[in-house]
Amino acid sequence: MNCNFVKAYFKELSEVMGANVDYLIDLDSVAGDGDLGLTMSDGFKAAYENVASSEESDLGKVFYSAGKAMGSAVPSTMGTLMAKGLMQVGKELKGKAELPDVDMYIIFSSYQEGVAQLGKAKVGEKTFLDGLAPAVKALKDHSNVSLLERCRLAYAASEKGYKETKDMIAVYGRAAIRGEASRSFVDPGAAVAMLMMKALVQAVEGLNR
Repeated sequence: MNCNFVKAYFKELSEVMGANVDYLIDLDSVAGDGDLGLTMSDGFKAAYENVASSEESDLGKVFYSAGKAMGSAVPSTMGTLMAKGLMQVGKELKGKAELPDVDMYIIFSSYQEGVAQLGKAKVGEKTFLDGLAPAVKALKDHSNVSLLERCRLAYAASEKGYKETKDMIAVYGRAAIRGEASRSFVDPGAAVAMLMMKALVQAVEGLNR
């Protein structure tokens, strides 16, 4: 994996988030302020435009710059968390021009670390992490299969994690006010993680075309 793949991935991210604006708005409207769809669409679009115009070959610098661009474009709580994730990946991959396919999980484990550090959340608290953590585990545990199959497994794991947030009690944000009643809906942040995995599958599929 090199910067050309990263550009392809950010392109898919931007398109997937753009195509799911209404979906995320509907999810977020249940217990949030309903702006998640626009935040993610605008934020990942800004990140993609930053990456697409870059001639940088250092993976770390590319991710860090993308995070800065996203943070500037969407300085909301969720936008800042997602930007922090990208910047944490940048720190982890600093100085690397390539990353072996088997180490793909490092991108998303670093992303998870950045979001958790800033948001102070843990897996099981009905957040973005509940959609991302299962994907990270799948990417790491299935190193014996092809990259595409590994990413598909990660997407499936992320989707399962997202759906399972319906059984969790929200700890953060407006949803937390609902208390026990927050079990009645899925977490929109976890849906964002699922869509990130969908974009990853599409980017890897593009390598095989």
